[in-house]
Amino acid sequence: MKKELVKKFKEIYGAEGDIRVYFAPGRVNLIGEHTDYNGGHVFPCALTLGTYGVARKRDDNKLRFYSMNFDEMGIVETSLDDLTPYKEAGWTNYPKGVMWAFGKRGYMVPAGMDVLIFGNIPNGSGLSSSASLEVLTGVMLKDIFGFDISMIEIALTGQYSENKFNGCNCGIMDQFASAMGKKDHAIFLDTSTLEYEYAPVVLENAKIVIINSKVKHSLVDSAYNDRRNECETALKELQKVMNIQTLGDLTEEAFEAHKDAIQSEVRQKRAKHAVYENQRAVKAVEALKKNDVAAFGRLMNASHISLRDDYEVSCEEIDLLVDLAWNMEGVIGSRITGGGFGGCTVSIVKNESVDQFIEKIGDEYEKRVGHKAEFYVVDIGDGAGRLEGFVDAG
Repeated sequence: MKKELVKKFKEIYGAEGDIRVYFAPGRVNLIGEHTDYNGGHVFPCALTLGTYGVARKRDDNKLRFYSMNFDEMGIVETSLDDLTPYKEAGWTNYPKGVMWAFGKRGYMVPAGMDVLIFGNIPNGSGLSSSASLEVLTGVMLKDIFGFDISMIEIALTGQYSENKFNGCNCGIMDQFASAMGKKDHAIFLDTSTLEYEYAPVVLENAKIVIINSKVKHSLVDSAYNDRRNECETALKELQKVMNIQTLGDLTEEAFEAHKDAIQSEVRQKRAKHAVYENQRAVKAVEALKKNDVAAFGRLMNASHISLRDDYEVSCEEIDLLVDLAWNMEGVIGSRITGGGFGGCTVSIVKNESVDQFIEKIGDEYEKRVGHKAEFYVVDIGDGAGRLEGFVDAG
C-alpha cells in the first residue's frame, strides 16, 4: 500500500523532496454512544481501516490536495492565506480546518504542503472517516514542522476544528480513538476528564464484525446537534435541583429520583439514555475484565434498544440488521455504532458462526431493503503515526 501511494504521489506532484507517509485509523465504538458530549464514558477501539496520507513540505504558502477516493475532483489548490470553509472544497475542509485550528492554538503552519490522501473507511459509514482525516493532518503537521504537540492535543485540535470550522458539534471520542489507539485494546475514556485506560479486548473464539448498512439519512448532522441541545437543556433543568456538572455524573438511581425536574418527556428520554448508557459502558469494561463476554453482549443489546427508543437515532435499515443479528445463533451482542440514522452496526460473533452470519444477514438484508450491505471482520489496531520503512517507489 505505502509503495503504491508514494508512486501515485510522485506521478501527481513530482518526485523531488522529502516525501513522508502517515496513517490514522478509523474507530468503532463498542459501547457508550452519544455519551462523549454528556461527560460520560466511551469504549472505542482503533481499527486497521483508516486514512493514509503522503505529504511533502513546500517552499511557499500553497496547499495542494489530492484524494484517490475522489479522483474526479483532481488537485484541489488553495493557500494558507485562505483557511476558510467552502462548500465546494468538499473533503479538503477537514485538513484545512486542522491547519486553521493549529494556528488558533499557537502552532502557526509556516509553509504549504502537497498532500495525497487515500482512505479505506467506507464514506458515511459512521466509522469516523472525518476524525481519521483530522488526526492524520495533525500528525503530518507535527512531524513535518516539528511542532511540540501531544497526541491528546492533536485529538482535541481535531475536535475543535470539526466544531468550529466544519460546524459539527461532535464530542472527543472519535479523534481520541484515532490518535490514541492501541493494538488489541479498547480505550475506556472518561470524556469529562480525559482520564483513560487501555482495556484488552480478549474475545476468545469470537470476532468483531461491522456491517455497513450503505444508508446515510440526511438527518444525521442536524439531528446530532438537536440531541446535543436537548441534553444540554435537560442538564440545566437537573442542575436546578442537583449539584452536578454533567449527565455523566448521575447514577441510574439518582436520575430516576430527580428526572421530573426535566420539563419535557422527549428531553427526559434523551437524558435517560445518556445516564444509562454511561453506566452500561462502565459495566461493560468490568465484564471484559472478568472475561464475561456474554455480559458484554447483553449490554451491547441494551445499548441498541436505548439508542432506538430513548435517543431515537436509529433507523429502519439499522434496526433490521440488529434484529437479524439478535436472531442468529452464535451472536453474542449487536448494536448500532456511530452517530446514527444509518451507518453501521457492530456485532460480536462466535468464530464458527461468522461465515453464516455474513451470508444469511447479507441475503435477507438485500431481499428486504433492495441493496447489499458490506461486512468487515475487523482487527483492533494502533493509533495514528508516521509509517516508516516503506520501499521507495522510484
